[in-house]
Amino acid sequence: MVSMKDISAECGVSIATVSKALNDHKDIGVETKAYIRRVAKEMGYFPNSAAKTLKTKRSYNIGVLFAVDDHSGLTHDYFAQVLDSLKCTAEDKGYDITFLNSSSVRPNKMSYLEHCRYRGFDGVVIANTQFDHPEVFELVQSDIPSVTIDHIFNNVSAVISDNVKGMRDLLHYVYEKGHRKVAYIHGADSSVTRSRLASFYKTAAELGIEVPDEYIGKAAYRDTKATHIETERLLDLKDRPTCILYPDDFACFGGINAIYERGLKIPHDISIAGYDGIRIGRHFEPQLTTVKQDTKGLGQSAAEKLISLIEHPKTTIVEQIVVEGEVYPGSSVGDLT
Repeated sequence: MVSMKDISAECGVSIATVSKALNDHKDIGVETKAYIRRVAKEMGYFPNSAAKTLKTKRSYNIGVLFAVDDHSGLTHDYFAQVLDSLKCTAEDKGYDITFLNSSSVRPNKMSYLEHCRYRGFDGVVIANTQFDHPEVFELVQSDIPSVTIDHIFNNVSAVISDNVKGMRDLLHYVYEKGHRKVAYIHGADSSVTRSRLASFYKTAAELGIEVPDEYIGKAAYRDTKATHIETERLLDLKDRPTCILYPDDFACFGGINAIYERGLKIPHDISIAGYDGIRIGRHFEPQLTTVKQDTKGLGQSAAEKLISLIEHPKTTIVEQIVVEGEVYPGSSVGDLT
């Protein structure tokens, strides 16, 4: 096994200089650092993680608590992109990530907190789980640094999508296209849903759009069966909407099928819009109008915030980081002006 002593002999520098170069210290010349790192790589050097852990009292391993109701896992279009950004950012800073299992398959059915301690995680990111579960609450109240994504706890840092602005911008876009009869099929109850729904009602009132109760529907996120049923109900209304907003892009496809089954065309006969900006929506014809969320920014911000909490616990401020998305116009909202 190649050691720092071997590298120092090859480069003609001290072991201390090799250590500084490999640990990316700033008090060493850029060219010298690059040279030592190149030689180390050519010699097949790998840092001893056990020694690093002993020295820093860190495992350089971050836990990720992630669970989705539809069991889509990392095939979940939106969260897959968020977590990929989280992973890349963490790895760039020298950390690995490990997913926490559900209680049914954890060793001895440990709680989330017990499992984090068992694994020796330096910190944990909590995303898209049952946030009101007692085990989750126990975890965020512990001394293990944690960051949540799209959910807010007191005294816990959170990275959240700007769902209020996203819905406001989307409804403004639809309004500017001449639509005054806008229905909204929202997702299952969550802080995200509540923010979007409140923003929908508030923006509609500001624009002078009346929203009859029958224009509001509910379907779980990514539930195409439920959105199919809700879309059929909206199409059966005597005074049906000219545009339907869906809880997310994937759920849109249930509505699209219902519309096509009626022999209707999008956007000629009725307009639709989604939320999230997943790739498949751009391959649909007509391209799906949606709010494209900054998934890279969400994952990157969550990783950076957690690592700051781990490495600088006394100076890192607990805060809510809001990440904005933007309306992707697509062509599924027709122009009625």
